[in-house]
Amino acid sequence: MNAMMQISFFLVTLLLLVKPAGECMAGIYEGRIPSFLRWLGPAESLAFRICGVNPEEEMGWRRYALSMLLASLVGTIALYGLQRLQGFLPLNPQHFGALSPDSAFDTAVSFMTNTDWQGYSGESTMSYFTQMTGLSVQNFLSAAIGMAVAVALIRGFARHRMQTIGNFWVDLIRGILYILLPLSLILALLLVSQGVIQNFSPYLTVHGPQGVAQTLPMGPVASQEAIKEIGTNGGGFFNANSAHPFENPTPFSNYLEMLAIFLIPGGLCHTFGAMVGDRRQGWAILASMTLIFTGFLFVAEHYEQAGNPAFASLGVDQQASVMQSGGNMEGKETRFGIVDSALFATVTTAASCGAVNSMHDSFTPIGGLVPMAQIQLGEVVFGGVGSGLYGMLVYAVIAVFIAGLMIGRTPEYLGKKITAFDIKMASLFILIPPILILGLTALAVLLDAGKAGVANPGAHGFSEILYAFSSAAGNNGSAFAGLSANTPFYNIALGVAMFLGRIWMMIPVLALAGSLAAKKRIPEGAGTMATHTPLFAGLLIGTVILVGALNFVPALALGPVVEQLSMTGVKP
Repeated sequence: MNAMMQISFFLVTLLLLVKPAGECMAGIYEGRIPSFLRWLGPAESLAFRICGVNPEEEMGWRRYALSMLLASLVGTIALYGLQRLQGFLPLNPQHFGALSPDSAFDTAVSFMTNTDWQGYSGESTMSYFTQMTGLSVQNFLSAAIGMAVAVALIRGFARHRMQTIGNFWVDLIRGILYILLPLSLILALLLVSQGVIQNFSPYLTVHGPQGVAQTLPMGPVASQEAIKEIGTNGGGFFNANSAHPFENPTPFSNYLEMLAIFLIPGGLCHTFGAMVGDRRQGWAILASMTLIFTGFLFVAEHYEQAGNPAFASLGVDQQASVMQSGGNMEGKETRFGIVDSALFATVTTAASCGAVNSMHDSFTPIGGLVPMAQIQLGEVVFGGVGSGLYGMLVYAVIAVFIAGLMIGRTPEYLGKKITAFDIKMASLFILIPPILILGLTALAVLLDAGKAGVANPGAHGFSEILYAFSSAAGNNGSAFAGLSANTPFYNIALGVAMFLGRIWMMIPVLALAGSLAAKKRIPEGAGTMATHTPLFAGLLIGTVILVGALNFVPALALGPVVEQLSMTGVKP
């Protein structure tokens, strides 16, 4: 009952916020700035002048893609340089030196791609200056880029007989200025009210009751925590991430962070409906996402509350000593418990965020399979800001193509005929993740450099490697913490997976947007399939599960499934 109440309260609050958030974002990207944000207009004009942007000028999809690549490249180089030079830069009270070249490369690519995979311990590696001007700034930039690509695809569906899909720089600046900055400011203040720290103090040394000295890291945590959740970036100021009491001190801060992770991805579904002129389309997409998410959530909750059945054979005294009554509490904070830990894990991997308040490596095998499988779907169950929506829209294109094949009609979606070029771009989108994840996982288990980072033998060790490359290629950033990934092999391999998993996905999406925008609109006929109905939502869910997940069934069988069978005493 407690689990149902918490989950229901979270979902109801989210759904109540979707419409106002979506309407606001639709207005911003269409140039209709809401009245309560118009005071930021001078800042927008100044940004346009500094960047040399003409807000009236629009771009074709190729120029839009090149602009996206340029912004990503500049951000990557700047962040790499900050890490390599941080020993000479200010706001470094702990006098941290430069990161190694491979670690700096991995981190720069990670934050550019909205992945925020961290192979280092933040409180013992990064200066305040690097955290603020490097990591936090890149959190804003990468999130705004994802939102811009999603809006470009929406325009592709909304427009007809046009060769342009908007102006990347206008979309980027408006996404940061009117959406990410105000929301992050509000969330940061709320987190500070709950005890999240925000200062520039040197680390403190305190002595406990027995006189043992302990170092307490300080820093500007709340500001980075806010954008990491709002922008579905993930990562953390501290190595323990959102399990650290300075990042996530209370159940209420935990609730705020989960809500922040889903707010923009959920709101963009309504933005889609508003911009294409049929809000029912947005609700159909949102319903599909919510149903898939809820199914995964109940699986995770069930297996984490069931715990390890092997403990049932122990005596009562032994059970009490190794396992908290009621489920698997290993790797979880007592202030959150099993329900909020499983909910947070499902939220953060559904949204491609990567923030964690518990250790996924300590989940039961099937409980750990849930976050891994959600990433492998292609970050479409809410997904990252922008990337979740454009991923689900690609699956919608595939769904209508499948439906067209079944009834012998040319597939249509929102009045646009889906042609061979569109399906080729959609196919690239769904083929890139399994190629990256499975190919690099196979490479890691074959090479000594890959196997050297595995601390746990057998199926669980394989799961750690599979999860790492799933997280990297899916731009999630969470990890099975048993894998020692801060090595030259993993820093380079994961960096490549993150880069290709982001850029190679965006370019086909923008090409699809350009193709759709140039097409004429076809009036609905008697044979037109309605794409706002429960029937279409069911078809879309089936397409996501079958097309997105089946590629990974053999790999999952070698990892979490084998481990679950071994745990229950069944010989695989």
